Amino acid sequence: MTHSESGQLHVIHITLGTRKASMPSLASLLVAAASLVILALGSAHLLFTFRGNKFLPRDLGLMARMQEVSPVISSKMSMWSAWVGFNASHSFGAMLFGLVYGYLALVQPTVLFSSWFLVAVGLALLGGCIFLGWRYWFSTPLRGVLLATVLYLAGIASSLSHGA
Repeated sequence: MTHSESGQLHVIHITLGTRKASMPSLASLLVAAASLVILALGSAHLLFTFRGNKFLPRDLGLMARMQEVSPVISSKMSMWSAWVGFNASHSFGAMLFGLVYGYLALVQPTVLFSSWFLVAVGLALLGGCIFLGWRYWFSTPLRGVLLATVLYLAGIASSLSHGA
């Protein structure tokens, strides 16, 4: 509110944008559910990286050696610090995917479902995670990524058949 020179009170209205509240489509909900699964996996992975013993080697002698030995690429770090850093950045990637694709699915579904690039990048990342999970991970994260991929594909199929 401001006062004019004549002493009258004026109300200043600022509009930050308008958005109609509507129920998200089935396609949006399915992709958001897929995103939530990946976000949860990434968040749990980050927690396990810095808390508890889930990512510690069973052989504590191995951990001691990892803290002493550096990789060829740099003598200024240890294999242990690289291990922790790789796990944390891996978590950040999963969390970023979950947040961005969840946001797009729920807040900007037209942007997501009308962009074959975004749809393909999401599917490529999930497909890559399936391969990595099958090849290198244990069963829990692999099952989570498989579930997320099924939800994602169902969301894309629903958007194609019904429109987002």
